Amino acid sequence: MVLLTDAIAHTLIIAYKEDTQQLEACLTEQGFDCRVVRQQHQPEYQGYSPSYLCLLNHCAAWRQVIELGQPALICEADFVPVKRLGQRPLPYAPTLSNVGIAWLYTCAPQIYSVSPQNHAIGFSTSMVAYILTPIGAQHLLEHAQQIAENPGPTQYSAWDSEVEEFLRQRQLNSYVPWRNYGEHGGKPNPEHKKAGLSPAHRADVLYGPLAFTPIYAEGQSPSGLPVFYSRLKARTKGLGRLVLGKYVRPPVLAGSKTPLHMLKFAVGRQLTLWP
Repeated sequence: MVLLTDAIAHTLIIAYKEDTQQLEACLTEQGFDCRVVRQQHQPEYQGYSPSYLCLLNHCAAWRQVIELGQPALICEADFVPVKRLGQRPLPYAPTLSNVGIAWLYTCAPQIYSVSPQNHAIGFSTSMVAYILTPIGAQHLLEHAQQIAENPGPTQYSAWDSEVEEFLRQRQLNSYVPWRNYGEHGGKPNPEHKKAGLSPAHRADVLYGPLAFTPIYAEGQSPSGLPVFYSRLKARTKGLGRLVLGKYVRPPVLAGSKTPLHMLKFAVGRQLTLWP
């Protein structure tokens, strides 16, 4: 089994004005070289939608991945890793040349296939935490240019939900993890609510306990109660998606050469006592 720290040396934290010290310390302690990619506001950004500003932040990290010439872990400032993050398994085989992205945190995930090594190719939206390869970064910068042209910088865009399809059309696979390597610790996003989406999203199932308290629970007493409630709600939603055939869609399962292996992957990930 290849561990994260065996294959990934660099982490890039995407931030604007957020305090990243706790996240930096956590990632550094796990053995990663940690950098913060902090957006500097420019006059021309006036009127840009929050979703487009977020995209610009990710673009800056993608350029650094290309400069590094090797895959890197990219996460947003409100990502809360699980404990022993560096000792968790890499969610894909490092020898493959057709890897575009591997999510470490998923939202509305689906799986298309599962390898004998238990690596799942699939779909996710949300870019809270992921591993990106240099070739994947090159193509996502192309995707960002298309977003700049249509719908444009001032309009809301669910660009993160288009990543998997964009890379797949360019013969690159996207991987979803067996369990999430951390939690989205941020507070509800009002832009998502305006677009008719759920304002808050959390990991359906985690690899283990969180390394520190998420932002959404800070200042609340006891802090463990909102975390437990949020985790319970996310687990319930994840189980519901499994039962309703949204995590493994029936047509995909019917067309699989290894349907039992896919079901074992899908059901087994939920068999944990962690909330």
